[in-house]
Amino acid sequence: MESDEKGGRVGLRMRKQLLKPIETKKACKKNEGKEMEMVTREEEPLSPAARLFHEPSFNLYIIAIMGCKTRICPQVVKANLVHTLLKHPRFYSLQVGDGEMMRWVATEVEIEKHVIVPEVDQNMDMKSAEEFVEDYVYHLSKTRIDKSQPLWDLHLLNVKTSSESEAVGIFRIHHSLGDGTSLMSLLLACTRQINDPEALPTIPVKNKNKKQQDKERYRGFWNVLMTFWSLLQLFWNTAVDIFMFMATAFFLKDTENPLKGPAGVEFTPRRIVHRTVSLDDIKLVKNAMNATINDVALGMTQAGLSRYLSRIYEKGQTTQKKNNFPKNMRLRSTLLINLRPTAGIQAFADMMEKDTEAKYGNWIGYVLLPFTIGIRDDPLDYVREAKATVDRKKHSFEAIFSFSIAEIVLKLFGTKAASALSHRIIANTTMCFSNVVGPLEEIGYYGIPMSYLAATSYGQPHALMINFQSYVNKMTTVLSVDEGTIPNPHQLCEDIAESLKLIKDAVVASGLHECQGK
Repeated sequence: MESDEKGGRVGLRMRKQLLKPIETKKACKKNEGKEMEMVTREEEPLSPAARLFHEPSFNLYIIAIMGCKTRICPQVVKANLVHTLLKHPRFYSLQVGDGEMMRWVATEVEIEKHVIVPEVDQNMDMKSAEEFVEDYVYHLSKTRIDKSQPLWDLHLLNVKTSSESEAVGIFRIHHSLGDGTSLMSLLLACTRQINDPEALPTIPVKNKNKKQQDKERYRGFWNVLMTFWSLLQLFWNTAVDIFMFMATAFFLKDTENPLKGPAGVEFTPRRIVHRTVSLDDIKLVKNAMNATINDVALGMTQAGLSRYLSRIYEKGQTTQKKNNFPKNMRLRSTLLINLRPTAGIQAFADMMEKDTEAKYGNWIGYVLLPFTIGIRDDPLDYVREAKATVDRKKHSFEAIFSFSIAEIVLKLFGTKAASALSHRIIANTTMCFSNVVGPLEEIGYYGIPMSYLAATSYGQPHALMINFQSYVNKMTTVLSVDEGTIPNPHQLCEDIAESLKLIKDAVVASGLHECQGK
């Protein structure tokens, strides 16, 4: 699950030949209505990044939970998977071999092995059904998909978990099949708008007006001066970030805290919980503070973590203090960045319908994002601090550097060395964070309307992963936690949601929303 980083696109154009899309093509034709013949042009080797996700300490799976407003008919899903997802080579290919010899080899997909429909008690109340789904995903995270079949499956649970969700679909996809942004785009390309069954979902795009206004504001000498100053900041920020990156790889660790998992946490099952809040509330704060949705998401996360940790550190204290946190506490998140210029939903839809090609794969960099933990008098300070940190990180090539270092280590020393480097950097930080933009309209898969989307992963060397996923006018916060480290993830999820309410109330009380408007 990743945030977009435009700055990475230019610096990575020269690497296009290093991570190619799969060249395998599939031509299928019916043979007496029963058999399907697959023709492959060549077997494509796995990219270095894809091989990295097969290392024992970095064996990641992406989980996408989809709430559905109607019951799911398994026969409809199975029939249409053949015409959508199974047209993508990685979803009908095995990963054969070991190490650098691993290759994609096309195979005939036995759909019954990939679409699992467990028997469930239809008399469960909604609370019990919600707990059942949560436990189902927990037990799912204890398992791995056998390499004798393509590394994905879909679990269909016809249980009513809320007033809006009559059923739940759970996609599980091995991370070697692609990065979170590419996989999300591919899954969304299989859906259509409910109000217009022929139209693909619409994904918001970044507004470029601000940059254009900045260019028009500074002309002539001032334009040259501002450009020079901007370049100085870029080089300085990048130099500092590279130093911190290398220090983290060798010796710099986060302060021991209740959110930081022990060694080997990547092998433990994950409790995955989620909570949905109003995207309109987040937009109100965003507009009032001249920020981005990502800034607000980070701000409310920072506030929620502070509330949660404060409650823990208060226990056993003999004196009442506002901030009971360790002095000079260092708590950082790895913020995943999608460096690939994404092919987009339309390109994936064309690939499935017209057998065209679409760029796909793992192009992931990450930045080390420091969180300032503490109880603030003004809740808006959390958003201000998050915005200042993110603005500085945007003006740095840290994500490109982290991607490039991993690529160089892969080529010079092999997958195990690259896995050890990535594992060490991630293990020396506390958590992982991502924010994925979802559709603006209500969507459905062949007439099955979705009520929410919740995407996350398991297998990472963090005890805590926080993902934000927008959908129409909702924002879902998803936590993937190691219960041995964080025994009450629902409380942490509630703290993050409550923090948004406090931040929104502070905006309304200050009148900022009236000054900024929309």
